[in-house]
Amino acid sequence: MGISVQEAVSSRDMRQFIRYPFSLYARDPCFVPHLLSERKRFFSHKNPLFEFTEVDYLLARNSEGKVVGRITAHINRRHNEYWHEKAGFFGFFESVPDLEVARALLAAAEGRLRRRGMTVIRGPFNLSTNEECGFLVKGFDMLPVVMMSYSKEYYPDFMAKLGYTKAKDLLAYSYGHKGYIPDYLRRFSERVVGRSTVTVRQIRMDRFEEDVRKAFSVYNQAWARNWGFIPMTEAEFTYMARELKPVVDTSIAQIAEIGGAPVGFLLGLPDYNPIFKKMNGRIFPFGIFHFLLGRRHISRLRVVTMGVVPEHRKRGIDSLLIYRTFVDGLEKGYRWAEFSWVLEDNEIFKRAMDRLGAEQYKTYRIYEKNL
Repeated sequence: MGISVQEAVSSRDMRQFIRYPFSLYARDPCFVPHLLSERKRFFSHKNPLFEFTEVDYLLARNSEGKVVGRITAHINRRHNEYWHEKAGFFGFFESVPDLEVARALLAAAEGRLRRRGMTVIRGPFNLSTNEECGFLVKGFDMLPVVMMSYSKEYYPDFMAKLGYTKAKDLLAYSYGHKGYIPDYLRRFSERVVGRSTVTVRQIRMDRFEEDVRKAFSVYNQAWARNWGFIPMTEAEFTYMARELKPVVDTSIAQIAEIGGAPVGFLLGLPDYNPIFKKMNGRIFPFGIFHFLLGRRHISRLRVVTMGVVPEHRKRGIDSLLIYRTFVDGLEKGYRWAEFSWVLEDNEIFKRAMDRLGAEQYKTYRIYEKNL
């Protein structure tokens, strides 16, 4: 079939861009749609990400004008300034199972980035490492957890046939409560408390903005040299925190302090995805009831991020954060957790997961290609 790829420029085009996954995954039991209201905000000028990110939204149509795929081609100026490279990115890739559609989409994205002087294309990133990223290559038979992506099994084959190679694998670990908190974790945490002045507490919803600023002061220091990391602006960090506030559970969001100064934090989120699946992208008229009733019974969580500032590493603060989340989370009723995502070469964290008894059960892959 004849495939044309055109930029989404009208409001109708953007509606089609946002809604396309609903039709592509209509019969997929593992697909969890985003809330349409959240997606509209994400792609709007309200999102500080667009202060330094140039994005082209592209739609593939067949000869009958039907949308059969989508992709973004984007340049993050802060990434290129930070890593001293000329990298362009693709994201939000979706396609029917037709290699020619994928070829047309990626060729269009590559061409736009090449014309702007980029020398490599990398992805998928939606739109950065702070959002959903990677194609699944392992773990297609279960729902993704909150803020993790899900994708078609044929996408990795597309990448290989179109000249893309692996840039990095991102791992997800599964941990089911075994009826007890590992004794080594409890004992080690008690020693950390006994020999230092560090304290760990839950974030405070009545002082949410203050604690967000404390977490932000840790974030850019803790992840500064991680692969793919892009320092977040305070506006970007605050925007994300406000978007997450309605689903935050303070029992699994912890801050470590020494003398009142933040030195580490851990953010866990209840896994709302089974509820979001029932809501099918809409809050009203019935989605709100699924949300309000279902949130009482969530027993799964995702550990989204954990970090300690460099000068306080190797003092057990990370273990203390995990221990406090264990204790408070179990009291709240959580019995299963996903730790994601973890860089494939983060050997320290992988060893910690092995010792905890967690299983590496999903793999997401980032691809790249020279332009």
